Amino acid sequence: MKNFNVGIVGATGMVGQRFALLLEKHPWFNVTVLAASPRSAGQKYGELMKKRWLMEAPLPEKFKNMTVLDASAIKSIGEQVDFVFCAVDMKKEEIRDLEEAYAKAEIPVISNNSAHRGTSDVPMIIPEINPEHAEIVLEQRKRLGTKRGFVAVKSNCSIQSYVPILHPLLKFGIENVIVCTYQAISGAGKNFETWPEMVDNIIPFIGGEEQKSELEPLKIWGKIEGGEIAVASSPQISTQCIRVPASDGHMAAVFVKFSNSANKPNKQEILDLWNEFKGVDLPSAPEKFLTYFEEENFPQTNLHRDLHNGMGISIGRLREDSVYDYKFIGLSHNTLRGAAGGAVLMAELFAEKGYFD
Repeated sequence: MKNFNVGIVGATGMVGQRFALLLEKHPWFNVTVLAASPRSAGQKYGELMKKRWLMEAPLPEKFKNMTVLDASAIKSIGEQVDFVFCAVDMKKEEIRDLEEAYAKAEIPVISNNSAHRGTSDVPMIIPEINPEHAEIVLEQRKRLGTKRGFVAVKSNCSIQSYVPILHPLLKFGIENVIVCTYQAISGAGKNFETWPEMVDNIIPFIGGEEQKSELEPLKIWGKIEGGEIAVASSPQISTQCIRVPASDGHMAAVFVKFSNSANKPNKQEILDLWNEFKGVDLPSAPEKFLTYFEEENFPQTNLHRDLHNGMGISIGRLREDSVYDYKFIGLSHNTLRGAAGGAVLMAELFAEKGYFD
């Protein structure tokens, strides 16, 4: 595999920091640019991050003396990278403009932002589920007038805790899904030091999260038709998203109803499907994609969020329900599988398929 020079645009935020850790020793991707807002530009990353570093692992030595560039210096950045990871904190309209500006400058963008998730020719990929959506890039390039440049987005962090689990069950015809997610504070870019109000507290609202959680799975399960991704019409999904006092890890309580309850799968069939679900052969992929725990009080956020380097999905408590057909618990690491790790895995997929060449 060819090695690629990459940039982290939005390198000072929590997801940008996670990118730095994941890419420090990546076998395919070499970080040559760290970029952020104009107020951070021109400073050494190590000095700039002395009071901003939020990760438990230390800031990698190799990045400390790198000078942070202005994220809007697209021409200069483009001369140093093959593609960029984007995790900026800006208004959605500004993010759309910035990411398309990179793409039009022939710099592919692997985005952690939500700004382009609803754009019909922008792929939103979980590599184990919908790798074929990478092909829509060819249509997007026609619209943008580019040869290399494109934008691809990672899906919302919370849906990683239930969409991969539901995916192998679609063959039985899922009609309705109810999900309640219990989401860690790092999903808001915070820790307990910067958000002390979350200690011993639960907040039953996360702005915009429920709409994303209900709509984004339908794009992932959609099909490419007529030069765009046509979203799936089912299943119907209803969600509630709750912020809880956990540092990392998003948990989901899921209720599933099949279109033909009389012909629903039995519990062992479901467990077999989860156990047999194949992952992908990429550097950041987990050894096992889905792991079911038999213990009645598993998975637990603190114990299982780091499963397979935070890239595995944990499942537990599968049982029949008195109103729906089945219910279960899912868990994923929100800043690894759900954010930077998922984006790196998606970039590996694009690299393997030759879209950065």
